[in-house]
Amino acid sequence: MLDVYGVVGDEREALLQVAKDARKRGWWHSYSGAIPSWFQVYVGLEEEATSIQDYQPEVVPGILQTEAYGRATYLAEAVVPVGQEIDRQINLRLERQKRILEADNPPDMWFVINEAVIRRSVGGITVMQDQLDHLVRLSHLPNITLQVLPFTAGAHPGMQGGFRILDFPNPADPAVVYVEYRRGSLFLEKADDVSSYTSVFNHLRAQALSRTESRDLVMAAAQGIA
Repeated sequence: MLDVYGVVGDEREALLQVAKDARKRGWWHSYSGAIPSWFQVYVGLEEEATSIQDYQPEVVPGILQTEAYGRATYLAEAVVPVGQEIDRQINLRLERQKRILEADNPPDMWFVINEAVIRRSVGGITVMQDQLDHLVRLSHLPNITLQVLPFTAGAHPGMQGGFRILDFPNPADPAVVYVEYRRGSLFLEKADDVSSYTSVFNHLRAQALSRTESRDLVMAAAQGIA
């Protein structure tokens, strides 16, 4: 096709590389039985992102979850997956964490979580304390910013639900807003959509506690669990 259309030089090499990359199977394909197709798309985008902004109102973001906390969230589902399916989903999450958090050049990650996330006891006292301690440890990483949106903030623009904004290194690749719901997800790429969600996130982090204040609140929540 390149010969037919007379594509040569750098453009030809770039397109050939794209074709080669398209034939590669991502590591997540080995979890195909435990990962829906719409989430496979997200995992692929996550691996390419240079920055991720994430707001969660009810649950610790998956990339920051401990194994026990993640398992407890699956066990709380209306229809609980069978044991082996939960194991595969947990293993997938742990592999994602390893590849993103331990990467040589990890993305800049900015999380805003509602105070409800650190107050709701998931999996019992020990599980929740370990999860909150884990958040404190991760909050010290140079590429991670963790803020808590306190109850005292009152009404805020993120009350419609959680979302993530992913940015990529190539200016030709537009930012993507990822919104997940129970049976699937939405990938929003229109400039107006991205701009709207970016504005919401900026308001949320402005209303949230500072990094230090957030860390102190998470630590206090862990110590206060009884």
